[in-house]
Amino acid sequence: MKSLRSAARLSAIVASTALAGLAFAPAALAAPVAWPSSAGSGSCPVSKAVDVPATMRDGTVLRADVYTPRTSGKVPVLLMRTQYGKEAAQVQPSRFQSPAWFASHCYIVVVQDIRGQGKSGGTFYEYRYDRDDGYDTVQWAAALPGADGQVAMYGSSYVGATQWLAATATPPALKAIIPSNTGDDYYDGWSYEDGAFRLAFIEPWILETIASSAAANRGDKALAKSLFADGKNPSIWLAFTPYGAFPPLHPDKPEVAPYFYDTVAHPARDSFWEAFQIRTHYDRVKVPVLAFDGWYDSFLNGAVNNFNGMRASGGSAAARANQRLVIGPWEHIGWGRPDAVVSPRLKDIGPVADSPVNELTVRFLDHVLKGQANGFADGPRVDYFTMGENRWHSATSFPIAGTHYVTWYLGSEGRANSSMGDGGLTTARPRGAAADRFVYDPANPVPSLGGHSCCSWTSGPQGQFDQSAIEQRPDILVYTSAPLVEAMNVTGPITVDLFATTDAKDTDFTAKLLDVGPDGRAINLNNGIIRAAYRESLSHPTPIVPGQVYEYHIKVWPTSNLFKAGHRIRLEISSSDYPQFAPNPNTGEPLATARTVVTAHQTIWHDDTHRSAVILPVLPAAVAGAGIDHPPAD
Repeated sequence: MKSLRSAARLSAIVASTALAGLAFAPAALAAPVAWPSSAGSGSCPVSKAVDVPATMRDGTVLRADVYTPRTSGKVPVLLMRTQYGKEAAQVQPSRFQSPAWFASHCYIVVVQDIRGQGKSGGTFYEYRYDRDDGYDTVQWAAALPGADGQVAMYGSSYVGATQWLAATATPPALKAIIPSNTGDDYYDGWSYEDGAFRLAFIEPWILETIASSAAANRGDKALAKSLFADGKNPSIWLAFTPYGAFPPLHPDKPEVAPYFYDTVAHPARDSFWEAFQIRTHYDRVKVPVLAFDGWYDSFLNGAVNNFNGMRASGGSAAARANQRLVIGPWEHIGWGRPDAVVSPRLKDIGPVADSPVNELTVRFLDHVLKGQANGFADGPRVDYFTMGENRWHSATSFPIAGTHYVTWYLGSEGRANSSMGDGGLTTARPRGAAADRFVYDPANPVPSLGGHSCCSWTSGPQGQFDQSAIEQRPDILVYTSAPLVEAMNVTGPITVDLFATTDAKDTDFTAKLLDVGPDGRAINLNNGIIRAAYRESLSHPTPIVPGQVYEYHIKVWPTSNLFKAGHRIRLEISSSDYPQFAPNPNTGEPLATARTVVTAHQTIWHDDTHRSAVILPVLPAAVAGAGIDHPPAD
């Protein structure tokens, strides 16, 4: 057994991964900042009041900035509840327009610091108070001077969570929500992904933002400064284990970040996570939803689940009928635009990839809250961007009706290791050798290069990159199709059915779908992971028997990509993706306390009895339609 991290080696992996991405960075980061713009402002003059108090049911006072338009009549309220600072209001980097811009469209805009953050009172604990505080704030906002009693909410990421949690409390004054880049479950698809801990997101995010700002709220400026600094340079700490003793969040001081230690102490879906659920409470949400997300966002899967969950189980007929989701070629905070922080390949797509969030938000609000017949397209509707083609399309469902699911089988002569191996993908049943083998060493995991982590490509594994360099590793199995004779549109969620054995007590298996161009560049589209113990249930993990063949179903997150004629489809299989996910130590020890690692010997089977395959959602051209060359405007 070895120490759970060769810290120097893992830190080097993080650094080398960052450098691989930053080879493109100077031009991307040098763009002048010209956001927000006054373009598209409304006609109403706006006044601002700061630190306006609202008293919650337990007596805690939360404070907000209120932007009031000068109008002759009463108007609806647009509410943001944020832990990232009401003064910032999620305007940067090139995200939402300013609160005054929205207010100029004749809405009262309220931006509130949530409990224990910014200027608000109380103690912060992620998610715990946002359902009740959300309800109380919505009802308070509806009664503000000049308000007509209707409230909508907007915001991204955790500020999307504050909307969904409030909506599941069913406040009577809430009439719509506009969540961007947010999930349906704060266990799976947020803190974990099919049993694997989302390391590169959780640790830096908590350090740099919510723990640091909560310390500032408590008046501990020195701690706030040190937490922020550690979060800005996470490579120093990502290699540290055990996670339950993570030093920079001070495990001996429960006021600093108790939610982090609770997160790693609850690696399965249990009552701790059920207390914050969205996905089981759609019946309580009775309002229309306009949601936004991106193909490389950390919460894409949750956004799709929310859309489908509300269509099936929303709490009113109007809610079920009026769900809309817009998915672009975006990362978590990279939403297109010339001055946005977006990974270089996505940025190069150009203005067709710009997010329409601000303009569509106003049209949606005018339609839903003011009853305007302004051409806004009611749901159910999904607007989605197809990469490779670089055009926008729309559908009434996701996955899209008319999708053909095509099985591509893995095969080789037993040497699929690396892109120089003989791994193939075919629609015929597998021939050749029965299996491929590789060694997984948790002290030397496969480095993440792009992906769907959080929160910016300059600090974490997000976005679209050429994977050729890392595909030279022998612990990555590479299966590639022949060049396509005709273009193929792959749009929707992807499944990998993998038959595998390991000699370890527990392990992970990863999958990544790629588009390989004629020049050999291998571009990641999306990825997935499964922790072996969670193969049957996220609530009740069960051990594996070393040496026994198991069938694993790996959910590769959705994409929309046109594989052009002459391009090849590629699937990578491995057992690690670091630091996007915490490496599995292969020992079966609990996540919070594991200190040692063992090397695992992995076998991927693809004989006639064990048909390992990737199932691709192929969209016929007649179903996709011609599309449009600009972001959706109505």
